[in-house]
Amino acid sequence: MKLKDSAIRPTAIAVQSPASTSASTSTGTTAGTADRAADRTRSGVLLAALGVASFSLTFPATAWALEGLGPWSLVSCRMALGGLIAGICLLALRVRAPARRHWPALCAVAGGTCVGFPLLTTLALQTSTTSHAAVVVGLLPLTTAAYSSVRNRTRHSRTFWGAAVVGAAVVIAFAVQQSGGSPTGSDLYLFAALLVCAAGYAEGGQLAREMPGWQVIGWALVLCLPVAAVGAALALPAEPVHLTGHTIAGLLWLSAGSQFVGMWVWYRGMGAIGVARASQLQLAQPLLTLVWSVLLLGEHLTPAAPVAAVAVLVCIGVTQRARG
Repeated sequence: MKLKDSAIRPTAIAVQSPASTSASTSTGTTAGTADRAADRTRSGVLLAALGVASFSLTFPATAWALEGLGPWSLVSCRMALGGLIAGICLLALRVRAPARRHWPALCAVAGGTCVGFPLLTTLALQTSTTSHAAVVVGLLPLTTAAYSSVRNRTRHSRTFWGAAVVGAAVVIAFAVQQSGGSPTGSDLYLFAALLVCAAGYAEGGQLAREMPGWQVIGWALVLCLPVAAVGAALALPAEPVHLTGHTIAGLLWLSAGSQFVGMWVWYRGMGAIGVARASQLQLAQPLLTLVWSVLLLGEHLTPAAPVAAVAVLVCIGVTQRARG
């Protein structure tokens, strides 16, 4: 009698070779790294955009605050309040002091974004409209790119520098046309503000690659506290003070919104996506400020303002593409 064939057939067992296991793990790791990079980019873009939105309200808030404070009192008080907020956050989170090599860049950030730009633009806004100032300061991404290029010895194409020169020419022509033939004192303040703020942005953007963005602006504001205290002690008795709802709202926004939270998310965004990419988002800032000047301050725009703002945006867009 023959043995019947077994109904149970041997089942093939798949054995994964070490090479295939390694390839699978590598693929999974690569995909995970790509996902994390994409998430980092998205969060960086969002943070930088929030920074731009907060900056677009800086000039209207300054105009409100100037209704009840003198320019020196306003700058001193906004620095003092911003420094106190930053100091409390740094102490509460027990953040260690920055390394010695970071202090020169922090001094540049403090001088450019915490002292120089607020003071110069506040002095300018005593006689200039916010819409006029927005168009002039719309050149900031170009001045920041130029400063960064010189500092880092970066070479750019002729297209980049050509667009930068055209953008600067548009702003100068706008300022001269609006002032009746020659730049005014407020225009000179605004042009100076562009230079010092460009240095602060570029140095802060580089520093944000080594330390959290909020600590960059936090330590810069703390550095300014002694100057702010002395300035407030001298300015408040010398200048008239008349607190209104607009004055208080403007001062609080400048201190907590524009100067601390806005710079916090801005530097963090730049640290995540780079200075060049973040500055592209700043293209919207002049136009946003023009909108706020109409809605919050009731200003009437001249036809030249939006035209000049759009022309500057086009020039900045060309420089961004030329940078690659």
